[in-house]
Amino acid sequence: MPARFDLSLYLVTDPAMTARRGLVATVVAAVAGGVTMVQLRDKDAATQDLIATGRALRALLAPLRIPLIVNDRVDVARAIGADGAHVGQGDLTPAAARAILGPRAIIGLSITQEEQLPAVDANVDYVGLGPIFPTGTKADAAPALGKSGFAAIRRRLRCPVVAIGGITAINAAHAIAAGADGIAVVSAICAAEDPRAAARTLRSAVDSALKARSAPHF
Repeated sequence: MPARFDLSLYLVTDPAMTARRGLVATVVAAVAGGVTMVQLRDKDAATQDLIATGRALRALLAPLRIPLIVNDRVDVARAIGADGAHVGQGDLTPAAARAILGPRAIIGLSITQEEQLPAVDANVDYVGLGPIFPTGTKADAAPALGKSGFAAIRRRLRCPVVAIGGITAINAAHAIAAGADGIAVVSAICAAEDPRAAARTLRSAVDSALKARSAPHF
């Protein structure tokens, strides 16, 4: 049984966007602002460098009980004792990641279109669905689903779903209204002048939207 996790405000790190302030320092500020999960994502880092960064983040996040997820690199997730891994359609399968990391690991899977739904099996603890809005963060991003496209796929998923892609404090509530359990952001925090303030604003928007969605309608 995986550890419990909260998808409300999921930070995905970007080494270029955090270079000026420092990746770890950015995460420290973001967590102070209300981030609930952190994903270490760096497609180009050498293994040892990624492990060193991961260990620094693990030391920071573990006492706060904020899960640390490693993007793609299941080997690094295992080496640093991360809480789990996030895989895409071209990475290791969720079953393979589960076999390496064990039953308590949090396994996330990226979904960009309806045809990928069969990949969501019992090994997947949450799905990252998107891009919900147009995004410039990822050069090879799939076409934006939009709110209606996102909602249609979300209705077919039984596991928790985090929306990703082009999310800002302005449109975060729309992602929640479309069925997301939380939002995943990169530039909205990593490129912000004040990551703590940015995280606080995003978390407030998500919390308000979740509360509104769960309120009884008469």
